[in-house]
Order: sequence, then C-alpha cells, then structure tokens
Amino acid sequence: MSSEKVMELKGLTRAFRIGGLLTGSRLLAVDDVSLTLAAGEPAILSIVGESGSGKTTMARIMLRLLEPSGGDVYINGRHVFAGANRMDSHEFRRFVQPIFQNPFEAFSSRKPVDSYLYETALNLGAAANRKQAREVIADALNSVGLDIGLVEGKYPNQFSGGELQRISIARALIPNPKLIVADEPVSMIDASLRMNIVNLFLQLKKERQVSFIYITHDLSTAYYVSDYIAIMYRGNLVELGPSDAILTDPQHPYTELLMDSVPKIGEKWDDVAVLPDVETKEYAVTHCKFAARCPYVRDICRQQRPPLVEVGPERQALCFRPVDYAPQSEHVVAAAGI
Repeated sequence: MSSEKVMELKGLTRAFRIGGLLTGSRLLAVDDVSLTLAAGEPAILSIVGESGSGKTTMARIMLRLLEPSGGDVYINGRHVFAGANRMDSHEFRRFVQPIFQNPFEAFSSRKPVDSYLYETALNLGAAANRKQAREVIADALNSVGLDIGLVEGKYPNQFSGGELQRISIARALIPNPKLIVADEPVSMIDASLRMNIVNLFLQLKKERQVSFIYITHDLSTAYYVSDYIAIMYRGNLVELGPSDAILTDPQHPYTELLMDSVPKIGEKWDDVAVLPDVETKEYAVTHCKFAARCPYVRDICRQQRPPLVEVGPERQALCFRPVDYAPQSEHVVAAAGI
C-alpha cells in the first residue's frame, strides 16, 4: 500500500438542521468518517449504501460543492477546505472531476454540448487555443467511444441518456484528472446500457491511469467494478476493504443485510430482504446506530460507539463483533485506509 494518497478524508463530519429552530433536531449525515485512497496504481473505490446513508453528501464534500461541519479533505496531500497549503479551485478542478447522476441536468438545453467541452479545455488549461482544444476534446471523446464530428453543434435533446453520460465522462477526462468522483452515474440510464458505462470506468482506469470514487446503492455493480468497497450506514463508514474480501466474507451485520438484498438466481424480488426506511433518530444515537436492527446485538452495542477494528489485510469494520474486543486491543485502528 502506497504511503502517498490521491484523496484522504480525516474525521469528516457534516451536520444538517432538520425541522424548526426550537423543535428541530441535528442530523449527522456524515459522522466522523476517515479513509484514504492511495496513489500509485489507479483504483476504483465504491462507496455503497441505501438512501440516507450519507454517501451522496460525502461525494458533494469531496467535490467541494458542500463544506464539512468538521474534519477535512486532502487531495494529493493538500488541504481542500482549510490550512495554509489549501488547494485553490483551479488546481482542484484539474486534479478532481465529477460525473453526476443525471446527464440531462449537466447540460443546458440552450447550448450545444460541445460548448461545455471547449469551456472545460480552455478554462482549465488543457489547451491554449480553440484548435488545440478540439484535438484534446476529440481525444477525450474517442476514449469513451464517440466521434467529435457526431457531437459538434448538437444539443442535449439530440442524444440518448447513455450518450450524454459518455459525453459527461469525456468532459471529465479533458484536464487529465487523477481522480473522478462519480455519483450514481448509471441510475438514470437505461438498464441495458448501464454495464457499458461501468465497463468504461474499468477501461479508463487502465488506459488513462485515473482513479474513481464510485457512489452507488447497487452492490452488484460495485462488486463488479471495484478494487475496494466502503459500506455506509446512517452517516458512518461501517466496513471497508478489498471488494472480493468484503462481499465473500462480510464482517459487519449491515453488509450482510445488503448482501441479502441482492437478488439471486431463482429468487423473486419480493423474496429478498427489504432495507429499512430512514429513521432520523438513528443518526443521533451515540452508541452503535445499527444496534436496533442487528441480529448479533450485545449490551455494549447499546452503550458505546463501536471501535474501528482491523479484520484482515486492508480491512476494517466499525463493530464489536469481528474481534474479542477490549479497549486496549491491538486490532483497534484510528482511521481506515486503503
């Protein structure tokens, strides 16, 4: 594991106020999350969780679209939100690029889509003039299987959702970023085309040497595309590690529940586990947030916040169960890292 880091989250917290000033409550959408994505060999880290897990809030913070209430994000060792060596906006956008959920919202219906590509190339210094920009754009579009001649001058309504998402990916590639944060990038695309986008991420990781953070509720595609998986529940990072190890031998009860929710051959959809609805009160507890639903719950789970423990090579779980826990245990770690 490389000591250098493409991205690092340290004690990341984001709180929201729910309800009125006097009767409302404080909701921790992201609750003291720490993890790293190492530099060197590019990797795909999937952040997986149901609605309300905090994964999209984390993505927005990673993309500097939302400020944290506590903690910080580091990109290539530089502060994103605070500190003397804070990375400026221009440098950040060259290093980190987004892919959003709905490609139709990423482009205005009043402008041809290639105008966005030219703006990205010229504003982020990928090209010195429009002629150079066209070459850079053509290369990026070619990487996603599109020809610039078929894109130039056309408006968003002249493309399918899958084509627009490919154009979004090409736009993200223009400044040659080291990291792309993709927030539910296939959820708005026809099911028959989703694997094309997922396979494209694998191809770009290898050919462009770019790492991805893939935000999703779909454990199946996460397992297929990922080198590492982080499981989120009610704002907590509850399990992290290599994808094959987590999904073949889950160490957190919530990961087991997610595994049960994936349809299996021979089963109907209504036979699989139904994930619980979001309950605001679960965000506020100071002990284990999963205790009320956990089949392995112990008294200590209702009394203390669980520790982040080592459960294998490059694997951590926020749980008392995986080890015979004692406060001085050598298994307890301060932060998750890959």
